[in-house]
Amino acid sequence: MSESPFRGVIPPVVIPLTAKKSLDLDAFHRSVNRMIDAGVDGLFFLGSSGEVAFLTDAQRYHVLQEAVAVVNGRVPVMAGIIDMETMRVVDQAKRAASFGVDALVATAPFYALGGPKEVERHFRAIREYTDLPLFAYDLPCCVHTKLAPEMLMRLGKDGVIQGVKDSSGDDVNFRWLVIENEEAGHPVQLLTGHEVVVDGALLGGADGSVPGLANVDPYSYVEMWKASQAGDWNRVRELQDHLAKLMFVTRGVRATVGFGAGVGAFKTALWQMGVFNTNEMREPVQRLVGEDVENIVAVLKKQGMMDPDAPVRQ
Repeated sequence: MSESPFRGVIPPVVIPLTAKKSLDLDAFHRSVNRMIDAGVDGLFFLGSSGEVAFLTDAQRYHVLQEAVAVVNGRVPVMAGIIDMETMRVVDQAKRAASFGVDALVATAPFYALGGPKEVERHFRAIREYTDLPLFAYDLPCCVHTKLAPEMLMRLGKDGVIQGVKDSSGDDVNFRWLVIENEEAGHPVQLLTGHEVVVDGALLGGADGSVPGLANVDPYSYVEMWKASQAGDWNRVRELQDHLAKLMFVTRGVRATVGFGAGVGAFKTALWQMGVFNTNEMREPVQRLVGEDVENIVAVLKKQGMMDPDAPVRQ
C-alpha cells in the first residue's frame, strides 16, 4: 500500500462568487472547512471545477493565497498550473510553489498542439523547474490530447511525475494504467476524476478520487473510500448508487451545457443547501435560474441533502 499523502478523497474545489463575481471569502471558508470536517484527504484548487480556464492570473493567485491560508496545513493542497504552453505552465508552477502548496497538477499543452514527443517533453521540462510532486491531468475533452499509459509510466519511473489525475473517461486505459503501475512497483498515485463510477476504479486499484460532486456531498465519498479500504464492497456500492443519483443535479439542466451545466449545477446545489451565498459563474457563463434550479432542488431533496420542506432560494 502506498504511503503517499495524495490518496483517498481529494475534491476539486468549486469556487463561490459574490453577486459581483468576486471571490466570496465567507462561502469559500465555509465550503473548504465543511469538506475538511467531513474527512477529505486533500483539496485540489484551480482545476476544471474551480473554473481555472476563466481566471486571470491575479484571480488564480488570490484563490491560492486564500486556499493555503484557510486549509492551514490540515490536508495537502494540490494546485492546478494549467496553461497553453510549457513556459507559461512553468511560470504558474513557480508562483503556486511560492504560496506553499503541496503538489502541482498540469495538463498537456494546448492551442499549439504537438504530438506525443512534445507532450512528454512538456512534463519533463516542468520537472526541471520544480521539486514539488507533479500530477499529470488527463483531460482530453478540454485540451484535446489523451495522455498515453505508456508515456505516463515512463514519466513515473523516471521520477518526472508522482501521480495522474484521470478525467479522460477512458476506463479501459485507466485500468491498464493501474495494472502497469502495479507491475512497475507503484511509482505514481492514480486518482480517478469520476463521480459516478468511483467504485469501479477503487475496486480496480485506484489510489483515490477527485470528484467534483464531493463539494456537494463529501461525507458519502469519504465513507465510500473508508469502506473500500475495509473491503466492504456492498457498502461501497450503496454509497455509489446514492452518489450516482445525486449526480442527476447535472442531468436536469436544460438551459446550457458544459461548465454551466456541470459546475453550474454544483454551485446551484451548494447555494440551495446554504453553503454558497450565490450560484454565480465566471464570465461568460451564466448562472442557472428558473426550472433548472427547481430540478436541482428536487434531486437534492430526494437524495436527503435538503429538508423536504425547504423553500427554493431565489
